Amino acid sequence: MSAKNLRNSILQMAVEGKLVEQRDEEGSATDLLASIREQRAQLVREKKAKPVKGGESVIWRDDAGHWFERRGKGEAVCIDEEIPFDIPDSWCWTRLESISNFGSCLNIEYESVSAGTWNLDLEDVEKDSGVILRKKYKRNDEQASTKHVFTEGMVLYSKLRPYLNKVVVADENGVCSSEILPIQFEGLEARCAQVFLMSPYFLAFANTHVSGTKMPRLRVADGKQCLMPIPSLAEQNRIVVKVDELMPHVDEYGKAQEQRERLDRELPVKLRKSILQAAVEGKLTEQSDDDEPASVLLAGIREQRAQLVREKKAKPIKGDESLIYRDDAGHWFERRGKSDPICIDEEIPFDIPDSWSWARLNGLASFAGGKTPATADSSNYEENGILWVTSKDMKRDHIDSTLITLSTKGAADLTLYPAGTILMVTRSGILRRMLPVAILDKEATINQDQKAICPFSSDLAAWLFTYFKANDARIRREFGKSGTTVESINFNQVETMLVAIPPLAEQEHIVSKVDAALEQLNALR
Repeated sequence: MSAKNLRNSILQMAVEGKLVEQRDEEGSATDLLASIREQRAQLVREKKAKPVKGGESVIWRDDAGHWFERRGKGEAVCIDEEIPFDIPDSWCWTRLESISNFGSCLNIEYESVSAGTWNLDLEDVEKDSGVILRKKYKRNDEQASTKHVFTEGMVLYSKLRPYLNKVVVADENGVCSSEILPIQFEGLEARCAQVFLMSPYFLAFANTHVSGTKMPRLRVADGKQCLMPIPSLAEQNRIVVKVDELMPHVDEYGKAQEQRERLDRELPVKLRKSILQAAVEGKLTEQSDDDEPASVLLAGIREQRAQLVREKKAKPIKGDESLIYRDDAGHWFERRGKSDPICIDEEIPFDIPDSWSWARLNGLASFAGGKTPATADSSNYEENGILWVTSKDMKRDHIDSTLITLSTKGAADLTLYPAGTILMVTRSGILRRMLPVAILDKEATINQDQKAICPFSSDLAAWLFTYFKANDARIRREFGKSGTTVESINFNQVETMLVAIPPLAEQEHIVSKVDAALEQLNALR
């Protein structure tokens, strides 16, 4: 059960007479209501009050347990069908208008209100809690408007959007917006009245007697006729004490529930990060002496790329070829071309197994971008055309379809990237939260917000994809551009980032194990 449901259960038990026991010595509500009617009749006789329109309502239960109502000198009418729930024998039903001034408010022009007067607005009240969030006091320079006047001890009820359940008891005199009704009760203690008005019973009544759709308001005429269950004054006080005793426990329960829900939300994210990080550090699987070391794999890639350069099918690496190795003392060095090696220990982000190696990304793949064909020319686009990847498509790991497709004309100036190409979003507001990366399962073009990473060896694609996923936060933190209107990544820095490379067989084993672990994790959500 949620804290909100628990709170509602307590409030509903209160209005049904199930929260505290009844005591014979405390009398019944029938006598209390009779006394209120007599006091009102005396005020009418003294012309200090107006008679109730339609006659005073009197509700009672006969010996057979049926509820009747008589207004003034009219005939008694059975109202069993209107009674929402059973109440204790010592309780009685009455109309809200019979015990309060509901809807009869004293208006005042705000400009005439003295500076320093409490001015309550709807946003000052917390929903569902009966708590005043803040107090504002009138300044001399505030604009004129119509306000309702209230005095200390009145119940302040918001008729606007009653589903927000904003009800408080005034602890000092003040004024409030016209959407808040100050209510003075007779025979019902203010705090007990607050409990009743915040109960699921009255909340349901209010929500079904509203006018308007975008800004629904409880119709005052309907509110006056709401049936209210009334206990004796002594029991009212005991109900309030019990509610006040229980609600702090509900609040603690709510905090514990929120903490548990937060942990439930965070745990899959943390586990995912842990799985990916363990994978790229070589801690997810055991190393095998039978696997060919990564240095052999990287040597082969360097030779393949050198051949492409000799055939003028690829450009030499800017700054010359990088070779990274570990000396006998365990330090990492990098040599570029024929230059002297430089120790790069401070650049190494984490330890890796002996059979692994480090390499620069630009030694493993080539890079390119995309663009957007003129959107004003509809002939650049067609249904079921050439795939064109935008950031909106980068919500899944593998891409085999796109929201927008291009015509042959629209794709004429764009590169068509083959399946196995890795795509990375480098410009988008989503980079505040995550780094979208995906692998093409079908050939596609891309727009200017993505970069294409084309591995020199197709065997590397799955590993590089996993590596980027594991380094999401690091890439955004270390290579993110600052001072730009849209979040973006400095891809020039990404190109030279260090990548940990396992032996090829181990890469396949790790990727398979990561996929299985993440699939199980997703199933838990």
